[in-house]
Amino acid sequence: MRKRISKQNKQERATISLKKIFVMALIFLILAGTMSVMATNQKLTSVKILLSSGYEMDVMTTSTKVSDILAENHIVVLDGESVTPDIDEELSDNKTITITKGATEADTDDNYMSAEEILASYTQIVEKVVTEEVEIPFETVTKDVSNGSSTTQNRVVQKGENGLKRVTYRIRYQNGAEIEKTEISSEIVKEPVDKIVEVRTKQVTSRGGVVSGSVAEYQAYAEKRCFDYGWSDADFQALVKLWNKESRWNPYACNSSSGAYGIPQALPASKMATYGTDYRTNYKTQIEWGLSYIKSRYGTPSSAWNHSCRKGWY
Repeated sequence: MRKRISKQNKQERATISLKKIFVMALIFLILAGTMSVMATNQKLTSVKILLSSGYEMDVMTTSTKVSDILAENHIVVLDGESVTPDIDEELSDNKTITITKGATEADTDDNYMSAEEILASYTQIVEKVVTEEVEIPFETVTKDVSNGSSTTQNRVVQKGENGLKRVTYRIRYQNGAEIEKTEISSEIVKEPVDKIVEVRTKQVTSRGGVVSGSVAEYQAYAEKRCFDYGWSDADFQALVKLWNKESRWNPYACNSSSGAYGIPQALPASKMATYGTDYRTNYKTQIEWGLSYIKSRYGTPSSAWNHSCRKGWY
């Protein structure tokens, strides 16, 4: 009887163990199914990450928070860099995370850049070498030859002309717009010519008083006669410089050592009598003789001026 009871107990125990094993297996299957469902609910997403250096990354992730995605890919946001969308926000619909240097939309609305604008900023930069011709402005030089006279007038004795230089630049363009221009070299093609203005005495004082007329009047008459001779404006300018050097266009100018007299400084003064007996007082007589002398001896006032520059006289 005791043996039967013992055998029966063993069978009952075996049955209980099988039940436990079945229940544990069932629980395991339920848990495994639940985990499988949870795993299948986590969707893999392709995300583009644009670094501030311009490098692009395409990554796969199940995360939706920007900070988590960056951490998964070992990306650290440095000081001075900002993230779009914000690092604490969820991933945006365009599946793009952009890291830039400077402010984002969260910092200021004025500097907001969309992802498309940021992408556009990475377009290729085109560099060109361009040569341009640039004018060099002339300068105006004023010379006072009035000897302190209280009554003066200005006269242009040399016209100014702009110069020209050829400049080579390296120019960088982005999206068709110039973003940088650097000068590489320059070459003077034409030197500028200074404009020279002389401040002169308006009236000339003679031994007997004030001479009618002015230096401007004398030069106007001489200019007309120069053109009558067929000479150029350059010849007239040479004449202005020549007689300014000789007499300052003073009809009564007299060289105390040589006796040269008048505007053209005729030596002796009586030479001018061939053009009029009033050669000592009439500026027209002096100019007529002076131009005739230059014509016969030098051909043009320019040649006479060049001779004066070399020898000190003409």
